[in-house]
Amino acid sequence: MLALKPKMNRQVLRAILFALPKVMNLTASRVPAFAERLKQRNLVAWIGLQDGSIGRIVEIRGGRFRSRAGSPAEAEVAMSFKDAATALKLLMPNRDQLEIIHAAKNFKVATTGPDDLVVWFTQTLNMSETAGLSMGTPMHDGSLRYTTCTNGGPLFVYVKGGRILRVTPLEFDGSDPSTWVIEARGRKFSPPRRALVAPHALTMKSLVYSDKRILYPMKRVDFDPDGERNPQNRGKSGYVQISWDEALDIVAKEINRQKRVHGPGSITFPMSSHHQWGNVGYYLSSLMRFANLIGFTRVAANPDSWEGWYWGAMHHFGNSMRVGVPAGYGGVEDCLKEAEMIVFWSCDPESTNGAYAGFEGTTRRLWAKELGIDFVHIDPHCNPTAQLLGGRWFPVRPQTDAALAQAIMYVWVTEGLYDEEYVATRTTGFDEWKAYLLGETDGVPKTPEWQETETGIPARDVRALARKWGGRKVYLAVGMTGTGFGGAGRGATGAQWARWAR
Repeated sequence: MLALKPKMNRQVLRAILFALPKVMNLTASRVPAFAERLKQRNLVAWIGLQDGSIGRIVEIRGGRFRSRAGSPAEAEVAMSFKDAATALKLLMPNRDQLEIIHAAKNFKVATTGPDDLVVWFTQTLNMSETAGLSMGTPMHDGSLRYTTCTNGGPLFVYVKGGRILRVTPLEFDGSDPSTWVIEARGRKFSPPRRALVAPHALTMKSLVYSDKRILYPMKRVDFDPDGERNPQNRGKSGYVQISWDEALDIVAKEINRQKRVHGPGSITFPMSSHHQWGNVGYYLSSLMRFANLIGFTRVAANPDSWEGWYWGAMHHFGNSMRVGVPAGYGGVEDCLKEAEMIVFWSCDPESTNGAYAGFEGTTRRLWAKELGIDFVHIDPHCNPTAQLLGGRWFPVRPQTDAALAQAIMYVWVTEGLYDEEYVATRTTGFDEWKAYLLGETDGVPKTPEWQETETGIPARDVRALARKWGGRKVYLAVGMTGTGFGGAGRGATGAQWARWAR
C-alpha cells in the first residue's frame, strides 16, 4: 500500500467506512457462502479511531450490511485504531497479516465487546476477501487436495466428504517454479522436488481424529469443588463432560480459594522464555493483564533455550540474531564451495531437526560428504549424525566443552594458527585473553594436558584437532537455532561455552 499523508489517510478512511457496507453486500450477492455467513447474526459494531474523531456504526441485520453515524456506546462490538494509517493497513484489500499482528502487539488496534461477537465480526470482515476463492485441487478419487504447513514441514491434505483421507509430503510439479541449483567443485546439486518432512508431521490425520483429543471441558467424576475433592484418585477416576460455564466457574472459584487459603502470592505465572511468541502469552498482552488483576508471583525466565547461545555469543561475532538464528541463508552454497572441514559441536541435526523442520538438511550434509569434506563430531555420544556421516568423534564429558575450547585456542595461540591480522584489526581485549590462556594471570596454562582430566579427551587428540582446524577452512555447526535442542548451549554453563565456541 502506498504511503499517504496524514490528511489524505483520514479522507481515505472516511471513504472506506462509508463504502464498507456496499462492498460487503456486493460480496454476499456474488458468493452464497458469504451471504449465509451474514445471516448467522444480527450485530451492531463501531469502527473508527481511538480518539473518536473518525468512526461509523456498522449494522448487520437479516443478512445485510448497513452503516450510519454513531458512537461506540451504541455498539456491541467496537474496533478502534490508533491512527488512520494503521486503520488503512487493516481495512484495505490485500491485507498484510504481519501488519495486523504488529498492530495488535503494539496496541495500535483494539477490540471491545463479548469475545464471541468480536471473533465473529472480525472473521466476517476477513472473509469478504477470501469467501469467493476456490480452494483445493480436485483429485481423480473425488477428493480435494489442500496444502498445510506444519512445524515439521509442508504437507498435502486430501479431503473428501468433510474428512481427511490421508496426508503426504508436498510434491512439486511442472506448474511450480524450477528448483535452485548450487554449483560447487565441478558438481551441481539440487534438492528433491518433494518436501522432506519430519515424521511427526505425517501424524496430522491421526492427531485430528485421535480419541485422546479433549474437545470439551471434563471433570473427574469424584471431584466436587465445593465438597470432597478426592485428590488420591487423580489419574484413576473417570471423567464426565461439563459445560463451558461450569468449567469457567470452577476455575474462577479455585483462583479465589487459592488466594483466600494460601495468600495472594501463592499463584504463579511461568511465562514463556520466548516472550515474542503469540499474543496470549506475550509479556505485554492478555496473560500479564490477567495475572496483574488477580495477583501473582512472577517466575523470571532464564536463558533455557537459544538465549544461552545468543547472550553468550552475540557480542563476539558482531551481529544480532533473528529468533536465535544468524542470517546465514547463503551458508549452504558457501560451505559446499569453500569448506574443508565441518565440526559438529554438541550438534545432532539428524535427531533434533524435527521441531521446526524436516530433513532438508540431511540432503545438504550428504552433499558435503560426497564432496569429501571432513567431519568432526564433539559430543558425549556417538550420535545419529556421526553414525550417518562418519568422521572423527570426540566423546567430551558433559558440561566440559569450555575447557576443550580453551585448550584448542591455546594451541592456536602458541603455534600461530589464528588469523593475526583479523584479531589485531577487528577485536579488542586479545592481549588480556592471551595472558589468561597462557596462565600468566592465574598460573594455569590452558594446555591440552590441562583439559584432559576434565574432558576425558587425550591431549594428543586435542592437539591434533587444533592443528587440523587451525590450518583449514572450517564450518562450525552448533545445533539448530544456535544451541541445538539439548545442545551444550542449554546447559548450566552454556553461555560460557558459546563464548569459547565462537
